[in-house]
Amino acid sequence: MDACSPPNPDRDLVDAVLGGTPGAFERLVHTYQGLCWHIVYRMVRDPEDARELCQETFLRVHQCLHQYRQESALKSWIAQVAYSIALRHLQRKRIPLAEAETGDGPSLLENLGDGFDLEETFGDAQVAHRLHAAIDALPPVQRAVLTLYHLEEASIPEIATITGLATGTIKSHLFRARLRLREILEGRLGVAV
Repeated sequence: MDACSPPNPDRDLVDAVLGGTPGAFERLVHTYQGLCWHIVYRMVRDPEDARELCQETFLRVHQCLHQYRQESALKSWIAQVAYSIALRHLQRKRIPLAEAETGDGPSLLENLGDGFDLEETFGDAQVAHRLHAAIDALPPVQRAVLTLYHLEEASIPEIATITGLATGTIKSHLFRARLRLREILEGRLGVAV
């Protein structure tokens, strides 16, 4: 490494794993297991399936790590592997991945209004429980996009890299997910959200 080059923790970790450094792969798993679980579990909603799919994700990461080219953050690359494994699982089970587009979607998609803060809006424990139940009622792709955006704080371009979806499609999924959450929660709580 050049003395003027800034440190690159992703490259250092990848090099350590590829070089067979003891404990390096375990460190990689420990660092990214929460991310993997968020994506996979939110998509498949079954703890047993999610555990198996997370294991499959890290097995695939281990097998394919030599293909990682630093074109995106390691976090995004691992998230992409987790997303594609969960997606294939849902496709094999023939689970609908998203709501059908109705064509009457709002024209506000480019002005999404990112001021909507899930955690701040739903800080109360009982309301938070209802929020998680409402998120679980969303279609898998909407759950994944919402989780990546709000829990993992991934940007729209990062989500596009992870999912392979166009940015407009991601914004549409976010908008529809938020709208659906508001409908569900307003009905359950009896108050405007």
